[in-house]
Amino acid sequence: MSKENKELLEQTLLLQKHFRYYLSENYSNKRKLLIALHGYGQLAQYFARKFTKLPEDYALLVPEGMHRFYIEGTSGRVGASWMTKEGRELDIEDNLSNLNQLLSHVMENHVFEEICLLGFSQGGATAARWYHQGPSRFQQFILWASVFPPDIEKPVQAEGNKHFVLGTEDPYYTEEYQEIECAYFSELGYHIHRFEGKHDIDQATLLSILGN
Repeated sequence: MSKENKELLEQTLLLQKHFRYYLSENYSNKRKLLIALHGYGQLAQYFARKFTKLPEDYALLVPEGMHRFYIEGTSGRVGASWMTKEGRELDIEDNLSNLNQLLSHVMENHVFEEICLLGFSQGGATAARWYHQGPSRFQQFILWASVFPPDIEKPVQAEGNKHFVLGTEDPYYTEEYQEIECAYFSELGYHIHRFEGKHDIDQATLLSILGN
């Protein structure tokens, strides 16, 4: 009897999967586009509600992370994420591929004069990767309550219209860490925006940025 081979090799197979997103119904009448990437445990349709008061010339595009899960237990409210530590490199590759295909699909029907990319919380890491893959596609980049992902180098100097936004009471940032991050991005030429609030999108701050 031959000896049983207990060695298993990890392998991957690229398959097709539907990618859910939400887009303004009247987007073809707008000159500008805001792409907003949600945070951990959020769904695109609910995250989109934080952007209901955009300037008149903006359309909204909200992609949803490919990993959906129950927030608590095995039933009830569902959330989505962009990745976990498991299979991280392939998830990064898939995220960038999906987002590029999505933007190309939308632009087939209407070309926007300006595109603003916003990444909130966990979505900020994915947004940063996407932005640095091709910064010329975006006229504005907003990193909101997030950090640069460790797998890409932080830029030596800022190019373009970039913003870093952070609430004064964000529970994910200690007071010391808030100061460190704001000082760092300020040195890179980022516009720093602080608002009185926690880990959330502040409407007044967003409108002030988009109105520039």
